[in-house]
Amino acid sequence: MLLRPSAKILFAVTGEIGNSSGKLASESDPWSSYFLAALLVGLFGSLGSVQAGPATEPEKTVLFQSGNPAGTHYRIPGLVVTPKGTVLAYAEARINTRKDFGEIEVHLRRSTDGGKTWEPGRHIAHLGTRIEGNPRKKEDGASEQTVHNPLAVVDRNSGDIVFIYGVNYDHTFVMRSSDDGKTWSKPEEITAIFDAYRDKYAWTVIATGPGHGIQLKTGRMVVPIWLAYGQKGEHRPSVAGTIYSDDAGRTWQPGQIAVNNTEATVDPNETTLTELSDGRVMLVVRSESKPNRKLLTFSADGATNWTEPVFHPDLLEPICMASIISHPAKPGTLLFCNPDVVARDKAGAEIPARKGKRENLTIKLSHDDGHTWPVSKLLQPGQSAYSDLAVLPNGTILCLYEGGDKLTLARFGLDWVETPAKP
Repeated sequence: MLLRPSAKILFAVTGEIGNSSGKLASESDPWSSYFLAALLVGLFGSLGSVQAGPATEPEKTVLFQSGNPAGTHYRIPGLVVTPKGTVLAYAEARINTRKDFGEIEVHLRRSTDGGKTWEPGRHIAHLGTRIEGNPRKKEDGASEQTVHNPLAVVDRNSGDIVFIYGVNYDHTFVMRSSDDGKTWSKPEEITAIFDAYRDKYAWTVIATGPGHGIQLKTGRMVVPIWLAYGQKGEHRPSVAGTIYSDDAGRTWQPGQIAVNNTEATVDPNETTLTELSDGRVMLVVRSESKPNRKLLTFSADGATNWTEPVFHPDLLEPICMASIISHPAKPGTLLFCNPDVVARDKAGAEIPARKGKRENLTIKLSHDDGHTWPVSKLLQPGQSAYSDLAVLPNGTILCLYEGGDKLTLARFGLDWVETPAKP
Protein backbone atom coordinates (compact mmCIF):
# COMPACT_ATOMS: atom_id res chain seq x y z
CA MET A 1 0.00 0.00 0.00
CA LEU A 2 1.38 3.38 -0.94
CA LEU A 3 0.74 6.82 0.43
CA ARG A 4 0.29 9.86 -1.70
CA PRO A 5 2.48 12.85 -0.75
CA SER A 6 -0.45 14.65 0.89
CA ALA A 7 -1.42 11.65 3.01
CA LYS A 8 -1.26 11.41 6.77
CA ILE A 9 0.63 8.37 7.97
CA LEU A 10 -1.05 6.57 10.86
CA PHE A 11 0.85 3.61 12.23
CA ALA A 12 -1.61 2.00 14.60
CA VAL A 13 -1.72 -1.60 15.76
CA THR A 14 -4.08 -2.28 12.89
CA GLY A 15 -1.66 -0.78 10.35
CA GLU A 16 -4.34 1.64 9.19
CA ILE A 17 -3.18 4.10 6.58
CA GLY A 18 -5.46 7.00 5.82
CA ASN A 19 -5.45 10.02 3.57
CA SER A 20 -6.13 13.62 4.46
CA SER A 21 -9.86 12.97 4.51
CA GLY A 22 -9.47 10.06 6.95
CA LYS A 23 -10.51 7.48 4.34
CA LEU A 24 -8.42 4.77 2.82
CA ALA A 25 -6.67 5.63 -0.43
CA SER A 26 -9.05 5.61 -3.36
CA GLU A 27 -9.41 2.78 -5.80
CA SER A 28 -7.75 4.96 -8.39
CA ASP A 29 -4.48 4.36 -6.58
CA PRO A 30 -2.85 1.73 -8.85
CA TRP A 31 -1.53 -0.23 -5.89
CA SER A 32 -4.39 0.11 -3.45
CA SER A 33 -5.47 -3.49 -4.01
CA TYR A 34 -2.30 -4.58 -2.29
CA PHE A 35 -3.22 -3.01 1.05
CA LEU A 36 -4.50 -6.16 2.69
CA ALA A 37 -1.61 -8.27 1.45
CA ALA A 38 0.95 -5.72 2.63
CA LEU A 39 -0.74 -5.47 6.02
CA LEU A 40 -0.86 -9.23 6.56
CA VAL A 41 2.74 -9.65 5.46
CA GLY A 42 3.82 -6.88 7.80
CA LEU A 43 2.02 -8.52 10.75
CA PHE A 44 2.69 -12.20 10.12
CA GLY A 45 5.68 -12.34 7.78
CA SER A 46 6.10 -13.89 4.37
CA LEU A 47 4.67 -17.40 4.11
CA GLY A 48 6.41 -19.91 1.93
CA SER A 49 9.39 -17.71 1.10
CA VAL A 50 11.87 -19.20 3.57
CA GLN A 51 14.06 -21.91 2.13
CA ALA A 52 15.01 -24.97 4.15
CA GLY A 53 18.57 -25.48 5.36
CA PRO A 54 21.29 -23.06 6.38
CA ALA A 55 22.21 -20.22 4.06
CA THR A 56 25.78 -19.12 3.43
CA GLU A 57 26.61 -15.91 5.25
CA PRO A 58 27.75 -12.97 3.09
CA GLU A 59 31.41 -12.87 2.11
CA LYS A 60 32.79 -9.38 2.75
CA THR A 61 35.86 -7.75 1.20
CA VAL A 62 37.13 -4.23 1.85
CA LEU A 63 37.70 -2.62 -1.56
CA PHE A 64 38.44 0.99 -0.66
CA GLN A 65 40.04 1.87 2.67
CA SER A 66 40.02 5.51 3.72
CA GLY A 67 43.42 6.91 4.66
CA ASN A 68 45.21 4.98 1.90
CA PRO A 69 46.73 6.91 0.24
CA ALA A 70 47.12 9.24 3.21
CA GLY A 71 44.29 11.70 3.54
CA THR A 72 41.91 10.03 1.06
CA HIS A 73 38.32 9.38 2.12
CA TYR A 74 36.28 7.00 -0.05
CA ARG A 75 32.56 7.61 -0.48
CA ILE A 76 29.70 7.30 -3.03
CA PRO A 77 30.01 3.68 -4.25
CA GLY A 78 28.93 2.37 -7.65
CA LEU A 79 28.84 -1.15 -9.06
CA VAL A 80 28.12 -2.83 -12.43
CA VAL A 81 28.62 -6.27 -13.97
CA THR A 82 29.52 -6.66 -17.67
CA PRO A 83 28.16 -9.39 -19.99
CA LYS A 84 31.48 -11.22 -19.51
CA GLY A 85 30.94 -11.24 -15.76
CA THR A 86 33.60 -8.64 -14.99
CA VAL A 87 32.70 -6.56 -11.94
CA LEU A 88 33.55 -2.86 -11.88
CA ALA A 89 33.50 -1.09 -8.51
CA TYR A 90 34.05 2.66 -8.39
CA ALA A 91 33.85 5.49 -5.89
CA GLU A 92 34.77 9.05 -5.10
CA ALA A 93 38.25 9.45 -3.59
CA ARG A 94 37.93 12.61 -1.50
CA ILE A 95 41.34 14.10 -0.85
CA ASN A 96 41.91 15.52 2.66
CA THR A 97 38.21 15.88 3.52
CA ARG A 98 34.99 13.86 3.59
CA LYS A 99 32.92 16.81 2.36
CA ASP A 100 31.08 16.94 -0.97
CA PHE A 101 33.15 19.89 -2.19
CA GLY A 102 36.93 19.74 -2.44
CA GLU A 103 39.64 17.94 -4.42
CA ILE A 104 37.96 14.69 -5.46
CA GLU A 105 38.99 11.92 -7.88
CA VAL A 106 37.16 8.82 -9.11
CA HIS A 107 38.86 5.47 -8.50
CA LEU A 108 38.00 2.08 -10.05
CA ARG A 109 38.71 -1.56 -9.22
CA ARG A 110 38.07 -4.59 -11.48
CA SER A 111 37.32 -8.23 -10.72
CA THR A 112 37.19 -11.02 -13.29
CA ASP A 113 36.20 -13.81 -10.87
CA GLY A 114 32.87 -12.58 -9.56
CA GLY A 115 34.24 -10.26 -6.90
CA LYS A 116 36.50 -12.77 -5.14
CA THR A 117 39.78 -11.07 -6.07
CA TRP A 118 40.42 -7.55 -7.30
CA GLU A 119 42.90 -5.56 -9.32
CA PRO A 120 44.45 -2.57 -7.54
CA GLY A 121 42.47 0.65 -7.56
CA ARG A 122 43.28 3.31 -10.13
CA HIS A 123 42.32 6.87 -10.90
CA ILE A 124 40.19 6.87 -14.07
CA ALA A 125 38.04 9.99 -14.58
CA HIS A 126 39.04 13.39 -15.91
CA LEU A 127 42.77 12.76 -16.22
CA GLY A 128 43.33 15.48 -18.84
CA THR A 129 42.97 19.23 -18.55
CA ARG A 130 41.77 20.18 -15.09
CA ILE A 131 38.77 22.39 -14.45
CA GLU A 132 39.85 24.31 -11.38
CA GLY A 133 38.10 26.98 -9.37
CA ASN A 134 35.04 25.13 -8.10
CA PRO A 135 32.16 27.61 -8.54
CA ARG A 136 29.94 25.62 -6.17
CA LYS A 137 32.23 25.94 -3.15
CA LYS A 138 31.73 28.95 -0.92
CA GLU A 139 35.43 29.40 -0.15
CA ASP A 140 38.91 27.91 -0.65
CA GLY A 141 38.03 26.20 -3.93
CA ALA A 142 40.13 28.20 -6.37
CA SER A 143 42.62 25.42 -7.13
CA GLU A 144 40.40 22.41 -6.55
CA GLN A 145 38.71 20.05 -9.00
CA THR A 146 35.71 18.10 -7.71
CA VAL A 147 35.04 14.98 -9.81
CA HIS A 148 31.88 13.46 -8.41
CA ASN A 149 28.83 11.21 -8.68
CA PRO A 150 30.33 8.49 -10.90
CA LEU A 151 27.75 6.29 -12.61
CA ALA A 152 28.13 3.44 -15.11
CA VAL A 153 25.66 1.68 -17.39
CA VAL A 154 26.45 -1.40 -19.49
CA ASP A 155 25.33 -2.04 -23.06
CA ARG A 156 24.31 -5.71 -23.06
CA ASN A 157 24.69 -5.98 -26.85
CA SER A 158 28.25 -4.70 -27.34
CA GLY A 159 29.43 -5.13 -23.77
CA ASP A 160 30.62 -1.52 -23.74
CA ILE A 161 30.55 0.36 -20.45
CA VAL A 162 29.33 3.95 -20.53
CA PHE A 163 30.68 6.00 -17.63
CA ILE A 164 29.17 9.35 -16.63
CA TYR A 165 30.51 11.73 -14.01
CA GLY A 166 30.37 15.37 -12.96
CA VAL A 167 33.00 18.02 -12.41
CA ASN A 168 32.45 20.80 -9.86
CA TYR A 169 28.69 20.14 -9.92
CA ASP A 170 28.77 22.38 -13.00
CA HIS A 171 29.80 20.03 -15.83
CA THR A 172 28.86 16.49 -16.87
CA PHE A 173 31.09 14.18 -18.94
CA VAL A 174 30.78 10.74 -20.49
CA MET A 175 33.46 8.24 -21.49
CA ARG A 176 33.40 4.66 -22.79
CA SER A 177 35.23 1.37 -22.42
CA SER A 178 35.11 -1.45 -24.98
CA ASP A 179 37.44 -3.80 -23.11
CA ASP A 180 35.62 -4.43 -19.83
CA GLY A 181 36.97 -1.35 -18.12
CA LYS A 182 40.69 -1.81 -18.87
CA THR A 183 40.92 1.40 -20.91
CA TRP A 184 38.64 4.38 -21.42
CA SER A 185 37.91 6.82 -24.21
CA LYS A 186 38.58 10.54 -23.96
CA PRO A 187 35.76 12.22 -21.99
CA GLU A 188 33.09 14.10 -23.92
CA GLU A 189 31.12 16.89 -22.26
CA ILE A 190 27.31 16.57 -22.28
CA THR A 191 26.51 19.51 -19.98
CA ALA A 192 24.51 21.19 -22.76
CA ILE A 193 21.63 18.71 -22.39
CA PHE A 194 20.92 20.14 -18.92
CA ASP A 195 20.24 23.55 -20.47
CA ALA A 196 16.79 22.22 -21.40
CA TYR A 197 15.83 22.57 -17.74
CA ARG A 198 17.09 26.14 -17.23
CA ASP A 199 13.86 27.92 -18.18
CA LYS A 200 12.16 26.41 -15.15
CA TYR A 201 15.10 25.55 -12.91
CA ALA A 202 18.03 27.98 -13.00
CA TRP A 203 20.26 25.23 -11.67
CA THR A 204 23.48 25.88 -9.83
CA VAL A 205 24.17 22.17 -9.24
CA ILE A 206 23.81 19.19 -11.59
CA ALA A 207 24.60 15.60 -10.70
CA THR A 208 23.87 12.03 -11.77
CA GLY A 209 22.62 9.17 -9.61
CA PRO A 210 24.90 8.20 -8.01
CA GLY A 211 25.19 4.41 -8.29
CA HIS A 212 24.44 2.94 -11.72
CA GLY A 213 22.16 3.47 -14.70
CA ILE A 214 20.09 0.81 -16.47
CA GLN A 215 19.42 -0.41 -19.99
CA LEU A 216 15.79 -1.26 -20.68
CA LYS A 217 14.54 -4.23 -22.67
CA THR A 218 14.00 -1.77 -25.53
CA GLY A 219 17.71 -0.94 -25.55
CA ARG A 220 17.23 2.54 -24.10
CA MET A 221 19.73 3.59 -21.45
CA VAL A 222 18.32 5.58 -18.53
CA VAL A 223 20.35 7.51 -15.97
CA PRO A 224 18.92 9.24 -12.87
CA ILE A 225 19.85 12.90 -12.38
CA TRP A 226 19.04 15.74 -10.01
CA LEU A 227 19.29 19.52 -10.21
CA ALA A 228 19.62 22.08 -7.42
CA TYR A 229 18.89 25.74 -7.91
CA GLY A 230 19.69 27.33 -4.57
CA GLN A 231 22.49 29.52 -3.28
CA LYS A 232 26.14 28.94 -4.08
CA GLY A 233 27.42 25.75 -2.51
CA GLU A 234 23.98 24.44 -1.60
CA HIS A 235 22.27 21.22 -2.73
CA ARG A 236 18.72 22.48 -2.24
CA PRO A 237 16.06 23.22 -3.35
CA SER A 238 16.25 20.36 -5.83
CA VAL A 239 14.29 18.31 -8.37
CA ALA A 240 14.86 14.79 -9.74
CA GLY A 241 14.53 13.20 -13.16
CA THR A 242 16.40 11.22 -15.81
CA ILE A 243 18.41 11.56 -18.98
CA TYR A 244 18.33 8.84 -21.64
CA SER A 245 20.09 7.47 -24.71
CA ASP A 246 18.61 5.47 -27.59
CA ASP A 247 21.97 4.83 -29.30
CA ALA A 248 23.84 2.84 -26.65
CA GLY A 249 25.12 5.90 -24.83
CA ARG A 250 26.66 7.78 -27.73
CA THR A 251 24.25 10.69 -27.43
CA TRP A 252 22.01 11.74 -24.57
CA GLN A 253 18.67 13.53 -24.24
CA PRO A 254 16.95 15.19 -21.27
CA GLY A 255 13.89 13.46 -19.88
CA GLN A 256 11.07 15.14 -18.01
CA ILE A 257 11.42 16.08 -14.35
CA ALA A 258 9.97 13.16 -12.41
CA VAL A 259 9.59 14.71 -8.94
CA ASN A 260 9.37 18.44 -8.24
CA ASN A 261 10.18 20.31 -5.07
CA THR A 262 6.81 20.93 -3.40
CA GLU A 263 5.42 21.30 0.11
CA ALA A 264 4.69 17.57 0.10
CA THR A 265 7.78 16.34 -1.78
CA VAL A 266 10.66 18.34 -0.37
CA ASP A 267 14.02 18.52 -2.16
CA PRO A 268 13.96 15.27 -4.20
CA ASN A 269 17.47 14.17 -5.19
CA GLU A 270 19.88 11.20 -5.35
CA THR A 271 17.59 8.76 -7.08
CA THR A 272 17.99 5.13 -8.05
CA LEU A 273 15.94 3.21 -10.58
CA THR A 274 15.06 -0.21 -11.96
CA GLU A 275 13.00 -1.80 -14.72
CA LEU A 276 9.98 -3.79 -13.56
CA SER A 277 8.80 -7.08 -15.06
CA ASP A 278 6.20 -5.28 -17.20
CA GLY A 279 8.79 -2.90 -18.68
CA ARG A 280 7.94 0.15 -16.58
CA VAL A 281 10.70 2.09 -14.88
CA MET A 282 10.44 2.73 -11.14
CA LEU A 283 12.35 5.68 -9.71
CA VAL A 284 13.16 5.56 -5.98
CA VAL A 285 13.79 9.08 -4.71
CA ARG A 286 15.51 10.49 -1.65
CA SER A 287 13.78 13.53 -0.18
CA GLU A 288 13.39 15.54 3.01
CA SER A 289 9.63 15.10 3.22
CA LYS A 290 7.59 14.73 6.40
CA PRO A 291 6.54 11.06 6.01
CA ASN A 292 10.19 9.83 6.32
CA ARG A 293 9.60 7.35 3.50
CA LYS A 294 11.08 6.87 0.02
CA LEU A 295 9.20 8.47 -2.87
CA LEU A 296 8.30 6.29 -5.85
CA THR A 297 7.26 7.32 -9.34
CA PHE A 298 6.78 5.28 -12.54
CA SER A 299 7.21 5.78 -16.28
CA ALA A 300 6.56 3.52 -19.26
CA ASP A 301 9.75 4.68 -21.01
CA GLY A 302 11.96 5.95 -18.20
CA ALA A 303 11.85 9.52 -19.46
CA THR A 304 8.32 10.90 -19.76
CA ASN A 305 4.86 10.87 -18.20
CA TRP A 306 5.98 10.08 -14.67
CA THR A 307 3.18 9.16 -12.31
CA GLU A 308 2.22 11.18 -9.25
CA PRO A 309 4.90 10.48 -6.62
CA VAL A 310 3.86 8.27 -3.70
CA PHE A 311 5.51 7.30 -0.43
CA HIS A 312 6.02 3.60 0.23
CA PRO A 313 5.46 2.79 3.93
CA ASP A 314 7.99 -0.07 3.93
CA LEU A 315 10.93 1.91 2.52
CA LEU A 316 12.28 4.12 5.28
CA GLU A 317 13.93 7.46 4.54
CA PRO A 318 16.76 8.53 6.84
CA ILE A 319 17.61 11.18 4.19
CA CYS A 320 20.25 8.99 2.60
CA MET A 321 20.83 7.55 -0.86
CA ALA A 322 19.53 3.99 -1.37
CA SER A 323 20.06 1.32 -4.03
CA ILE A 324 17.70 -0.99 -5.90
CA ILE A 325 18.01 -3.70 -8.54
CA SER A 326 15.80 -6.23 -10.31
CA HIS A 327 17.06 -9.81 -10.12
CA PRO A 328 17.47 -10.81 -13.80
CA ALA A 329 16.76 -14.50 -13.20
CA LYS A 330 13.54 -13.90 -11.24
CA PRO A 331 11.05 -11.53 -12.91
CA GLY A 332 9.30 -9.33 -10.37
CA THR A 333 11.98 -9.87 -7.72
CA LEU A 334 13.55 -6.63 -6.47
CA LEU A 335 16.30 -6.01 -3.93
CA PHE A 336 16.51 -2.72 -2.05
CA CYS A 337 19.26 -1.53 0.27
CA ASN A 338 19.58 1.42 2.65
CA PRO A 339 20.01 2.27 6.35
CA ASP A 340 16.70 0.99 7.71
CA VAL A 341 16.15 3.78 10.21
CA VAL A 342 14.30 7.06 10.61
CA ALA A 343 14.78 9.92 13.04
CA ARG A 344 13.05 9.36 16.37
CA ASP A 345 12.68 11.31 19.60
CA LYS A 346 13.52 9.96 23.07
CA ALA A 347 10.09 8.34 23.31
CA GLY A 348 10.61 6.49 20.04
CA ALA A 349 8.19 8.56 17.97
CA GLU A 350 9.20 9.54 14.45
CA ILE A 351 10.40 13.08 13.89
CA PRO A 352 9.01 14.24 10.51
CA ALA A 353 11.50 15.41 7.86
CA ARG A 354 14.50 14.91 10.14
CA LYS A 355 17.71 13.17 9.15
CA GLY A 356 18.05 9.75 10.78
CA LYS A 357 21.21 8.01 11.87
CA ARG A 358 23.01 6.34 8.98
CA GLU A 359 23.29 2.85 10.41
CA ASN A 360 21.99 -0.71 10.12
CA LEU A 361 22.28 -1.22 6.37
CA THR A 362 19.50 -3.60 5.41
CA ILE A 363 18.55 -5.65 2.35
CA LYS A 364 14.83 -5.79 1.59
CA LEU A 365 13.23 -8.17 -0.88
CA SER A 366 10.06 -7.91 -2.97
CA HIS A 367 8.57 -10.69 -5.09
CA ASP A 368 5.86 -8.51 -6.66
CA ASP A 369 7.69 -5.64 -8.39
CA GLY A 370 7.89 -3.59 -5.21
CA HIS A 371 4.24 -3.63 -4.17
CA THR A 372 5.21 -5.32 -0.90
CA TRP A 373 8.54 -5.85 0.84
CA PRO A 374 7.96 -8.83 3.17
CA VAL A 375 11.62 -9.80 3.65
CA SER A 376 14.19 -7.70 5.49
CA LYS A 377 17.74 -8.75 6.44
CA LEU A 378 20.42 -6.77 8.23
CA LEU A 379 23.63 -6.68 6.17
CA GLN A 380 25.79 -4.29 8.18
CA PRO A 381 25.00 -3.27 11.77
CA GLY A 382 26.22 0.05 13.05
CA GLN A 383 27.51 2.93 10.95
CA SER A 384 26.65 2.48 7.26
CA ALA A 385 25.25 4.70 4.53
CA TYR A 386 25.34 4.74 0.71
CA SER A 387 25.33 1.50 -1.29
CA ASP A 388 24.97 0.03 -4.76
CA LEU A 389 23.70 -3.39 -5.88
CA ALA A 390 24.51 -5.69 -8.79
CA VAL A 391 23.85 -9.33 -9.73
CA LEU A 392 26.36 -11.78 -11.23
CA PRO A 393 25.43 -14.09 -14.14
CA ASN A 394 25.11 -16.99 -11.67
CA GLY A 395 22.59 -15.06 -9.55
CA THR A 396 24.97 -14.08 -6.75
CA ILE A 397 24.11 -10.63 -5.38
CA LEU A 398 26.78 -7.98 -4.81
CA CYS A 399 26.47 -4.95 -2.57
CA LEU A 400 29.16 -2.27 -2.32
CA TYR A 401 28.50 -0.07 0.67
CA GLU A 402 29.85 2.62 2.98
CA GLY A 403 30.57 1.42 6.48
CA GLY A 404 32.76 3.39 8.85
CA ASP A 405 35.96 4.49 7.11
CA LYS A 406 35.82 2.03 4.21
CA LEU A 407 33.81 0.69 1.28
CA THR A 408 33.07 -3.02 1.57
CA LEU A 409 31.79 -5.49 -1.02
CA ALA A 410 29.36 -8.16 0.22
CA ARG A 411 28.59 -11.31 -1.83
CA PHE A 412 25.48 -13.32 -0.95
CA GLY A 413 22.58 -15.30 -2.39
CA LEU A 414 18.82 -14.93 -2.27
CA ASP A 415 18.74 -17.86 0.16
CA TRP A 416 20.62 -15.77 2.73
CA VAL A 417 18.21 -12.85 2.30
CA GLU A 418 15.18 -15.09 2.74
CA THR A 419 16.49 -17.11 5.70
CA PRO A 420 15.33 -15.55 8.98
CA ALA A 421 18.09 -14.15 11.15
CA LYS A 422 18.99 -16.14 14.25
CA PRO A 423 17.35 -14.76 17.40
